[in-house]
Amino acid sequence: MAVYTNVDDDALAGFLEAYDLGTVLSFAGIAEGVENSNYLLRTDRAHYILTLYEKRVDSADLPFFIEVMQVLAESGLNCPLPVTARDGSILQELQGRPCAIFTFLDGTWSRFPNREKCAELGRTLATMHLNCAPVKLRRPNALGPAAWQPLLDSIGPQADIVGDGMHDAIRQRLDSILAAWPTDLPSGVIHADLFPNNVLFIGDRLTGVIDFYFACDDIFAYDLGICLNSWCFEPDGSFNLTKSRAMLRGYQDVRPLSDAECDAIPVLAAGSAMRFFLTRLYDWIHTPPDALVSPKDPMEYWSILRFHQSVSGKAAYGIGL
Repeated sequence: MAVYTNVDDDALAGFLEAYDLGTVLSFAGIAEGVENSNYLLRTDRAHYILTLYEKRVDSADLPFFIEVMQVLAESGLNCPLPVTARDGSILQELQGRPCAIFTFLDGTWSRFPNREKCAELGRTLATMHLNCAPVKLRRPNALGPAAWQPLLDSIGPQADIVGDGMHDAIRQRLDSILAAWPTDLPSGVIHADLFPNNVLFIGDRLTGVIDFYFACDDIFAYDLGICLNSWCFEPDGSFNLTKSRAMLRGYQDVRPLSDAECDAIPVLAAGSAMRFFLTRLYDWIHTPPDALVSPKDPMEYWSILRFHQSVSGKAAYGIGL
């Protein structure tokens, strides 16, 4: 369930007086997502998404997220376009929450993306990296490498809840990742959360990218590492080399990777796995039993991390094959 803040009919009607969207035909909460409250708003003119930003999203970051989406939409990439009120403003307030209305994108996400979808994702990711160059606002990655040790410190010995000796094992693997972390690779605005449920398709044609609320400035190839982890591992935990190769080739069709970027893929993918393992582990420990959203099992990403630290180099991902 991804509706944390309820909006009644009277509140909605008063809120929509600031817009020119037509007559409301239906309004319903959307179950997808875990960070914000999302509603599908259907009028006699079009479909829209109303997003109420919950406490985990810093309202000070919203102008950056809005600018990223505007820049990408203006470049021709299909992502939600903010809808302005009659006074030209985008960010509003509803039920005590900052909020905004966005255009609706057609398509559905794929739970088990195939090779063709992975190639499409690679091309789109590279296009996003290039097309975000005009973004003026900046946002450091709040969940980047500098945050991983403090996050582990905040978990502490409770990490052993998922296995004996896990805290020490995590610390050792984190130390090895941070010691090898690159500092001089091409960087800019990245999505940082491009899981399959944030990418829409009709058939194998990519029709939209959504949920930019982890977007930030970081290493481009790190974004690829996030996608390799979330798109190229099968339900049984095995790594699909065919999908990985298709994604990386798709990416390089648009933005060729340097030798240094290719060489760094194993550590960048391992770092991505560590980031999601740690945040999932934190939520696994601290989410109350009666919470609206069930925490995700962190051990999925521990298994992914073990794969990355077992490979001998970039060829394991299909680079150079």
